Amino acid sequence: MNIPVDQRLDLHAKRIVLGITGGVAAYKGAELARELVRAGASVQAVMTASAQRFVTPLLLQSLTGNPVATTQWDTTQPNAMAHINLSREADAILVAPATADFIARLALGRCDDLLSLLCLARPAERCSLLVAPAMNREMWAHPATQRNVQQVQQDGAMLLGPAAGSQACGEIGAGRMLEPDELRDGLIAHFQPKLLRGRTVLITAGPTFEALDPVRGITNRSSGKMGFAIARAAAEAGASVTLVAGPVHLPTPAGVQRLDVESACQMQAAVLPLAPQHEIFIATAAVADWRASKPAEAKIKKTAGLAAPTFELAENPDVLACVAALKDAPFCIGFAAESHDIERHAREKLQRKKLHLVVANHGPSTFGRDDNRLILVDATGSRELPQGDKLTLARALVAELAQRLQAAGL
Repeated sequence: MNIPVDQRLDLHAKRIVLGITGGVAAYKGAELARELVRAGASVQAVMTASAQRFVTPLLLQSLTGNPVATTQWDTTQPNAMAHINLSREADAILVAPATADFIARLALGRCDDLLSLLCLARPAERCSLLVAPAMNREMWAHPATQRNVQQVQQDGAMLLGPAAGSQACGEIGAGRMLEPDELRDGLIAHFQPKLLRGRTVLITAGPTFEALDPVRGITNRSSGKMGFAIARAAAEAGASVTLVAGPVHLPTPAGVQRLDVESACQMQAAVLPLAPQHEIFIATAAVADWRASKPAEAKIKKTAGLAAPTFELAENPDVLACVAALKDAPFCIGFAAESHDIERHAREKLQRKKLHLVVANHGPSTFGRDDNRLILVDATGSRELPQGDKLTLARALVAELAQRLQAAGL
């Protein structure tokens, strides 16, 4: 059964303490709890006294299915030590929102309520602390807050955000808490194995568009979803990722640097200077083979009685072949979207372009879909990655890539 990406159980069996402090963004904490539960996590909410002025414990209990912890003086705990029991049972503590005051208390090691006690008492080697700041832009920019954030990170906490945008006070700037789905994905990424830690990865994704006139053009049905999934998986695995994307409407994965292009020539111009700076190049983009040699300067109008226009075509540059031919070429992986004889065409591409690996699939069956089936073709043979959602396949491909790099001593 194929599971849509937004219904994946990436946090299955993970035990998460969700700390909610007293800021307007506390309402997002409730939605975040719902997202974490949907992702398979067991969520224990812990609310400060000020957080309860914005949302109620009843709401969080309804969303998580667990009683909400609100005080260190909880006598229902057998040993009356909620801060010890909850921190020992957790895989991670996520504080969202984390106010400026709460971050300051973390930096100083103050622990005068249950949530701060939990953060201080957690066994750091097996219970991570993730903090999602939420505050007014001036509060975020204040030197004291920046010092506190730096100290909290030095003490082992991971920062998620903040974002910039419209704030509850009516001002616009940095300090806005990330959205619940972004925080969910940040937590998921935290738990992914860091198989590419320290690596640099360059990825192309999506189609190209070759103009015939200012309105029409030559393109293809590639959605870019596979390339974007690989970019996300590589970033989750600890790599520094640059994504060169053709014309698609997909959100940029967290932590990924994105460059947008339109045509094959633009993609080549963006990729070639970057390729020598990266260890790995993954060419998932479906680059058009041909372009109009002389695109019309104005829209070509259809006129009754006149024959259809004809176009002289010029061959586009082969971006992947150009990168593979560089003197100090990165480890090159190509993609082949075929309509027939998939493995044969993939092997021909592998040999012709002198690649390390070709990932092949049946293009018409996967364009625009959220699932895929892949065949890995190299000099020694081939093997199949069974059908699954594209993010699952992307993570499997990242694991495969890490093994190959290690085997090659790279």
